[in-house]
Amino acid sequence: MKKTIIGALVGAVIIFMVQFLCWTVLNVHYKQQQYTPKQDAILEAINAQEIQSGQYFIPSLPKGSSMDEQNKLASAREGKPWAVVAYHRALHMNMGLNMAKAFGVDLLVTLLLCWILMKINAPSFGTIFLASLFTGFIVFLNSPFTYHIWYETPGQLANIIESSAEFGITGIWLGWWLRRK
Repeated sequence: MKKTIIGALVGAVIIFMVQFLCWTVLNVHYKQQQYTPKQDAILEAINAQEIQSGQYFIPSLPKGSSMDEQNKLASAREGKPWAVVAYHRALHMNMGLNMAKAFGVDLLVTLLLCWILMKINAPSFGTIFLASLFTGFIVFLNSPFTYHIWYETPGQLANIIESSAEFGITGIWLGWWLRRK
């Protein structure tokens, strides 16, 4: 149990640090948070609509619209502009709380990974490393890439780089740590 907890704690720190570097110093996620000089005008226009905080796919139809209505909209809008807008009525920055939540998620993910790895009978360094790396690919494919398939989100190269680095480095650590006597 001690081996799993220490392995997961250090693994969570590794993942957290890679995330920190990717979003700050290395800025590999720039395409997912680009600047536009028209940001004030865009925010004013959206805010003037007095919509609730939420995410909107534009153009869309009200909930419960028929398949025929959806097909007509799709045909009418083919080749025309569209957007996915995540709108919040107020900015509330709580960096400390957000970082704590992120680290908590990293710790939970790493604990789950360690639990799986500890169920393998006498795993080699390579098995632990590859299982960790494959976990990173699963995380990438299941969430950011699947979302990208539908909404054409930018930055997929950044997402795969981050996921590979997080779980690859963690796999190196766990491959060494979990095999220690």
